[in-house]
Formats: sequence, C-alpha cells, structure tokens
Amino acid sequence: MKVLGTIASAALLGAGVLIASMDSASAYVVCNRWGECWRTTSRYQYAPGLRISFHDDAWWRRHHRGHRWHWRNQHEGRGYWRNGVWITF
Repeated sequence: MKVLGTIASAALLGAGVLIASMDSASAYVVCNRWGECWRTTSRYQYAPGLRISFHDDAWWRRHHRGHRWHWRNQHEGRGYWRNGVWITF
C-alpha cells in the first residue's frame, strides 16, 4: 500500500512539473515601431533602431484592438515585419 502511495505521489509531482514547464514554452508577441505585431518562440537580437518590443499574451489581449497595432502572421526564420513585408536577417 505504501508503494502505491509513493507511485501516486511521484506521478502527481511529475504532472505538476510538466504543467509548470508548459507556460515557459509559450510564444512571445513581438511588435515593432511601425505597429506591426507577430508571434515568435525566440527572442532574437534586433538592431536598436527597429525598436522591437516583446510582450506576453496578457499584453496582447489588452492592446490588440487599438488602431495602432496590426497583426501579422508568424513567419519562419529570423527577421521582422516592415510595412507588411517580412525582412529576413
């Protein structure tokens, strides 16, 4: 009986660790100075003049309806959106 309790405790602990680690894998919302935003799972280094900012999903839920922000699709590879065009670097 004690063995079953230990196994059940270990399973619950493992499930808790798995759930906690899922949040760290969520995507960032990235926006540039032109008001274009997209999702990415990586925080690349951008040139300071681009004024790229990273946000969480809660920020996006609060701000996405504003006329200043334009949603762009997530794009593969390193780059950024500018005037609706993906610029690769």
